[in-house]
Amino acid sequence: MSINYDFGDLEAFLAVKHTNSFHAAAEQLNLSQSAVTRRIRKLELALDSVLFERTTRAVKPTLAAKRLQARAEAILDDARETARAMRDESVAFAHQRGAVVTLAAIPSVLGRLILPALCGFRTAGHATRLRLLDGSANEVAEAVTAGEADFGLCPIPLTDPQTMFEPLFDDPMVLALPTGHSMAGAGNVDWRALAEIPLILPARGTGNRLLIDEAMAKARLPLRWTYEVGRTSTALDMVAGGFGAAPLPRSAVGSALVAVCELAAPEITRPVGFLSRIGQSDTAAVVALKTAIRSAV
Repeated sequence: MSINYDFGDLEAFLAVKHTNSFHAAAEQLNLSQSAVTRRIRKLELALDSVLFERTTRAVKPTLAAKRLQARAEAILDDARETARAMRDESVAFAHQRGAVVTLAAIPSVLGRLILPALCGFRTAGHATRLRLLDGSANEVAEAVTAGEADFGLCPIPLTDPQTMFEPLFDDPMVLALPTGHSMAGAGNVDWRALAEIPLILPARGTGNRLLIDEAMAKARLPLRWTYEVGRTSTALDMVAGGFGAAPLPRSAVGSALVAVCELAAPEITRPVGFLSRIGQSDTAAVVALKTAIRSAV
């Protein structure tokens, strides 16, 4: 059975029932008397019942109206309670969203960008709590796509129709060397010069390895590795321990206890930026944190 009346019709019915007057009900609801009459007629047709007996002097409720009153009041009370509950929950969820910002980021930008940005963020008076999800570029992209993070900070990922990328800076590939190595501090070192050095390369499938392999393929240069590791921190520990040299993004080297030299022919650069879900509206706290990160670039 279809329902051919709405809350407005029930409100008009109760107003007439309580005032015993179409004119008074219209004033109470801030409607015209004809609008109230149409609503009552619509309700009577939907219920197939006469609700009021009308004379030139009085409006009298029928037995059907007396039976409907309790049900109409209960329906409207439930509707108002639902609306209040939804508003209260929306306010609570909005507060929770504003209280915590979740950022997914690759670990290599922690020291260079996120920590300086947090200092500026706190200095500006923002008390928002920060949940940091650190992982590979693929893990960052997955967290953003799944809605687990408000936004990400990573190299440009594979194209995903649900996300958009905003470049912030270019991160060149450099060579991390043990302290005191003869090539430390050198100018633009050709990749061919690395043939006799034990190389520590990122594992296959990682973003950095894809950049290196693609550049070597275009330049038609062979690249022989001695060690292959999954994490940048592991590569830096091995370099510091004297096991070899590791081509890494400059931001990843940071203040590690290693030496650095520039790499050229070919130059390899990865763009790093914000990753966000398309259509998502940033909270004020997210906007402020992004602004602090931009200032730290």
